[in-house]
Amino acid sequence: MFYPQEVIDQVIDANNIVDVIGSYVKLNKKGSTYFGLCPFHNEKTPSFSVTDNGNKQMFYCFGCHTGGSVLTFIQKYENCTYSEALKILADRAGITLPKPDYSQADAARAKRREEILEVNKLAAVYFYHLLKSNRGTQAYNYLRERGLSDETIRNFGLGYSDKYRDDLYKYIKTKGYSDEILKESGLFVINEKDTRDYFWNRVMFPIMDVRSKVIGFGGRVMGQGEPKYLNSPETVCFDKSRTLFGLNAARKYKGREFILVEGYMDVVSLHQAGFTNAVASLGTALTDGNVGVLRRFTENVIISYDSDLAGRDATLRAIPKLRDAGISVKVVNLLPYKDPDELIKAEGAEEYRNRLRNAMNSFVYEISILREGYNQNDPDEKTRFETEVARRLSYFTDDIERDNYTSAISRQFNIDLSLIRDRTKRFALNRDNIRPAQPVRSADRQRKVKSSAIGTCMEIVLSYLAKDPSFYDKISSIIDAGDFTLAPYDRIAEIMFRQLQNGKINFSGIVSSFEETEDQEKAAAIFNYDFLKENLEDDIGKVLTDCVIKIKSNNLSAKLSEAQSFEEILSIKKQQEDLKKIQISGGQ
Repeated sequence: MFYPQEVIDQVIDANNIVDVIGSYVKLNKKGSTYFGLCPFHNEKTPSFSVTDNGNKQMFYCFGCHTGGSVLTFIQKYENCTYSEALKILADRAGITLPKPDYSQADAARAKRREEILEVNKLAAVYFYHLLKSNRGTQAYNYLRERGLSDETIRNFGLGYSDKYRDDLYKYIKTKGYSDEILKESGLFVINEKDTRDYFWNRVMFPIMDVRSKVIGFGGRVMGQGEPKYLNSPETVCFDKSRTLFGLNAARKYKGREFILVEGYMDVVSLHQAGFTNAVASLGTALTDGNVGVLRRFTENVIISYDSDLAGRDATLRAIPKLRDAGISVKVVNLLPYKDPDELIKAEGAEEYRNRLRNAMNSFVYEISILREGYNQNDPDEKTRFETEVARRLSYFTDDIERDNYTSAISRQFNIDLSLIRDRTKRFALNRDNIRPAQPVRSADRQRKVKSSAIGTCMEIVLSYLAKDPSFYDKISSIIDAGDFTLAPYDRIAEIMFRQLQNGKINFSGIVSSFEETEDQEKAAAIFNYDFLKENLEDDIGKVLTDCVIKIKSNNLSAKLSEAQSFEEILSIKKQQEDLKKIQISGGQ
């Protein structure tokens, strides 16, 4: 934690959650709670709630179960770090944050990162001005010939690196930066034998993070030269495998899907044509890191790679990565054109929009490519093709989904429905039969199951404490915060029990004590637990008794296994016996 909790609480208290979220989402008041359409998933009926009564300044979506404090909202909506979200809210409230409490190593790393970002910004401005100067005429004409307007060039900060090998180096050195920082920036090659710019005689594409800070560059060579496109080397600011070009602009798109294209020019030209949801990975291969970043912003991706063989192969590699991450994938048919820009220039933006609307389901696309490898006029090859289709269909574990895909594939590729359905079911049955009906659980698996059950008990007890703080008086002599041994319940219990001793729970303060949004959401879910929906209201006393006993018993068992003395063992055994006599009543 870089800031003391009292500073975090001050910032949260100064930002009314309804006012902040209301500037992003249209909210309507119903009773004491505000509701709106959730910005984190698509819905038609509002299930996104915002509460600002007293110490419960929180939001929660009953549809996608996303929730937390005002800090959580800013982190998720702006896709920024905890510290960045805190600064956004501090600036909004006119609060000057104290100097962050970094460790010596963290402070040095943060300082180095800021200096590299400053160097990148200076370089980006310099490249842009060079592009507009006489020295950049060739590069400027190239961009204009590609159909880019001056407005688009300015919006993306496109520039030019001069043909002189140390042009940028000489300029940046006048700003007082050391060779050590310049070398770490990735913009320069500095060693005993040589000092030169990393990029020269190239059209420059600044690569920005989601906060629109320049973290690296891509450069396209002017004239002959290899490689045609060159990216910055990785630095403390720049991780190519987790960066998507154009994301800083695409993240503002309020539609359902992103368009995934191959390169810088594809993104720039699509944004100019009005498709501001286009992004590109930095290279031909989509990485797991790229997919993870995409998943934070969307559940739907339309792949619009080039229609050549390389683009098709890249599409086939990207589909399973996206699908495994839970992203719905479609593929655009660009033929007879090579790329989106060529299609739009020939047919117009509306035709490309029509292609997007009619994009092919990714599984159907895979089968269409598979079909090209078999001669459909040869009975033997046609049989092998249909057998392979059935095998692939059998991997759908949901019966309804499998049947829907089977019907679609039958229609699309003129395969007899009853035959392909029967063959698919046989493949699926054989696959199921080779799995043991009752798999033997390993010790690790048993521990995970036990931990899951204990975690549920901890969630229920903490949720009821939030619902009825007087419950603390009934259980404080039986369990304490130390009995909550699983994260994040351990920290929630520690803070909540301490607050209850002082008579008041600060819900948003507890949520904001976590830096990771995943933990913040778990805490928010606890404070919005629906006992009625979980069918626990009618027998809440018994449920609470069972949960408290299990939580305490779990901790006592752990202590017993570590006990060193006979007296300690006897004491724990007595506590275990006493648990059998406990009966707790629920209800306020």
